[in-house]
Amino acid sequence: MTIRNIFIDLGGVLVRTDDRGPRDRQAHALGLTSRELEKIVFEAQTAYDASIGAITEQAHFESVAKALGIDQATAGRVTAEFFAGDRVDLSLLDFLRSQRPGHKICLISNAWSGLRAFITRQSFDDVFDKMVISAEVGVIKPDPRIYQIALQLLAARPEESVFVDDVLVNVEAARALGMHGIQFTQPERTLEELKQLLNHNV
Repeated sequence: MTIRNIFIDLGGVLVRTDDRGPRDRQAHALGLTSRELEKIVFEAQTAYDASIGAITEQAHFESVAKALGIDQATAGRVTAEFFAGDRVDLSLLDFLRSQRPGHKICLISNAWSGLRAFITRQSFDDVFDKMVISAEVGVIKPDPRIYQIALQLLAARPEESVFVDDVLVNVEAARALGMHGIQFTQPERTLEELKQLLNHNV
């Protein structure tokens, strides 16, 4: 079966925290470890609520500011520093561009309400035929419904589709629906796995 559709995650794949220095310095300035700061940002109840669109990204960061005991102006600077070490993988994006129009490309991301605007600001919205963002559809990976939404948007058959994600449970959920799955580990290795899959019938 020929692979006609590429579904791919954003955080940890297309955008990664390659430089932890800014985050470590921000945590130290707040009297926290990096892990403690990350838990507040990524694992609080409001982070989950924002991921399913129950609250806005702004509301989540207002809650983060409260948890850190800082005002909103300070929170804006903290947030900017927290994400300052994140890098967009331009090589991977260029590869995805090179696969169009022969393949359809779709983002599947557990993310807050600001992600679509971020992608547009970073000028890589052209990579995707469709974007499925959890805050917009109200469901998060590994719930099978988010993959089904994405498949329907592309009118894609699971067996003709591959999904790339850094989180194994998310990859396994896609495989359970009949999709091919690749766990992102490091850029060169993952890209080679993807190329091998795309370059032969399976």
